[in-house]
Amino acid sequence: MINNDEINDIIRILEECYPEPVCALGHYKDYELLFATRLAAQCTDERVDTITPVLFGKYATLDAIAGAEIPDVEDIIHSCGFFRAKARDIVAAASMIINDFGGRVPDTMENLLKLPGVGRKTANLILGDVYGKPAVVVDTHCIRLTNRIGLADTKDPVKIETVLRGALPPDKSSDFCHRLVLHGRAVCTARNPDCGGCRISGHCKSHRPGSRLE
Repeated sequence: MINNDEINDIIRILEECYPEPVCALGHYKDYELLFATRLAAQCTDERVDTITPVLFGKYATLDAIAGAEIPDVEDIIHSCGFFRAKARDIVAAASMIINDFGGRVPDTMENLLKLPGVGRKTANLILGDVYGKPAVVVDTHCIRLTNRIGLADTKDPVKIETVLRGALPPDKSSDFCHRLVLHGRAVCTARNPDCGGCRISGHCKSHRPGSRLE
């Protein structure tokens, strides 16, 4: 397992490589990020970013989304996959935010998980990006990189979240996960990782002699 000094060095290097760790999904309001993240399940961020301007252009308020006809929402988001379930969840979540949470996206893990279609990944993203709370967003990039580097030895998102919460300074955890996504897209890709161009390769178990990338 990587020690604290190595973790701190990895954090430092990623901070230098990616000074602005922003979420790739375009949004302006808290609920827009919530729904964009729901749309992003099994879909690329690029496609979601072509859908959300249309969706939020037609339904410009939370009340409008809550009152939307589900088939109409389906028509807008059909290209993102699993569109029926996503449309149903988005309309239902909008109604719940209005009726149960006073029109404000919840700021606790417990309440976020009550919203239809919201899991721990989405909840952590909202807690970190909207409310500035310590958060660990475990997506496919995070799973791949934490296992390759040696920060985790499991593909279970909840277990990885627990490991990272114990290893990372709370005030850096949310940005660290965003930087892993950026690094996973730019350098440590799924099929052709650029180990030679990776500045954290010296701390990576998969880059050591006798190791094999997974």
